[in-house]
Amino acid sequence: MSMGAGHAHPLYLDRASPIHRLPPEVKIVASVAYTVVVVITSRDAFWAFGCYALLILGVAALARIPPGWLASRALIEVPFVVFALLLPLVGGGERVTWLGLSLSVEGLLGAWNILIKGTLGVVSSLVLAATTPARDLIIGLDRLRCPAVIIQIATFMLRYTAVLVDEARRMRIARLSRGYNPRFLWQARALAAGVGSLFLRSYERGERVYLAMLSRGYTGRMPRLDTGGASAAQWASALTLPVAAALVAATALLQG
Repeated sequence: MSMGAGHAHPLYLDRASPIHRLPPEVKIVASVAYTVVVVITSRDAFWAFGCYALLILGVAALARIPPGWLASRALIEVPFVVFALLLPLVGGGERVTWLGLSLSVEGLLGAWNILIKGTLGVVSSLVLAATTPARDLIIGLDRLRCPAVIIQIATFMLRYTAVLVDEARRMRIARLSRGYNPRFLWQARALAAGVGSLFLRSYERGERVYLAMLSRGYTGRMPRLDTGGASAAQWASALTLPVAAALVAATALLQG
């Protein structure tokens, strides 16, 4: 199945940068490896996390991603931040007083651990998403020998999400044209009926697509989306980020 270049997710930023031009598989590996290094670093190595932040922000600057764009999208981690801010108040062990509040030292370290690692992980994911179209992400996973069933599910999700959203929009317009717009709890039955109808339509559409695929010779595995690959130079360029982060982590470990 081919997908046009227009299948770009909302987080993608179309820029002309060296990061955008890298093959998707090297960016996926670099992002995952960087995040793993951040996660395994001791929470007490404060300076190391500053280095990690400089590294990923440097990559974002090289990719021409606006800082404000990153900051606004990183708000997705707010629920975890709220949880982290509660830890100093409810934690046990040694306590310190700050602005009249009795705070747990262990809770403060736990909150810092969640906040910094979560933030760096989110920023790393945002940089990957901002520099790689959705179709290229699937191609990258395919090149990395991700299980075929996952590739197929992701491919169909990418292809038909817009179709289902459009179907839901038409159903809503149909309700409005009949003078009915459920907004309140006691009108939830109508909303639930709409969701059920959308599910049935989606299931029937899936069955029709599957039968059409069988009639065209589908045998349970999609054709390879792409036969290219990254060069050694491209791998070396992309892995600069996780390698630099690993050197920082090793230094922090030796000092600890």
